[in-house]
Amino acid sequence: MKTSTYRLVFCGIMVGLGTALSMIPVIKLPLGGTVTLLSMLPVVLVSLNFGIVWGFASAFVFSGAQLILGITSSGLLGWGLSGPQLAGCIALDYFAAYTVLGIAGIFGRKKTLSPVFGTALALLLRFLCHFASGYIIFANFEQFSLFGKAFAGRPLLYSACYNGFYMLPEMILTCAAVYIMAKIRFFEKTDL
Repeated sequence: MKTSTYRLVFCGIMVGLGTALSMIPVIKLPLGGTVTLLSMLPVVLVSLNFGIVWGFASAFVFSGAQLILGITSSGLLGWGLSGPQLAGCIALDYFAAYTVLGIAGIFGRKKTLSPVFGTALALLLRFLCHFASGYIIFANFEQFSLFGKAFAGRPLLYSACYNGFYMLPEMILTCAAVYIMAKIRFFEKTDL
């Protein structure tokens, strides 16, 4: 059993690594959103190695880092959102969406598929947070008209497409990485 100091340092490194990886785009999608280079994997590993309490704590810190990046690099404050829309966007698209990654360790890590199922659940919950934000907050946003009549007046369709097109590849890549790590017994060998 590792000390709390060891875990805290490990969590800090994983949050930093996840933040750095989130700035490496693999694919930028036409509706918006970006597939990153396994940016959620480090935070998922915290939950898988130390449990969901440490996972949620690290994921919450990760959500704050993502919010800072959202403000500085994607111009969150310049999107023209009203005060309530901005507060809802910050709550759903950042704090809720990234903090739910902490649930990845809920099924444990002993069996090969347990960490994969936990990771899939975590990323599904992240998708649902983004989907809810797209439907609730951006329902009447001018952005819908930018992509033609297919999305006009259809916030459910737009939110599903916008968020699904980047979250599905993110989920597949992250779950594949966790599966490979479980298959080679990474979690047993590291004894974190």
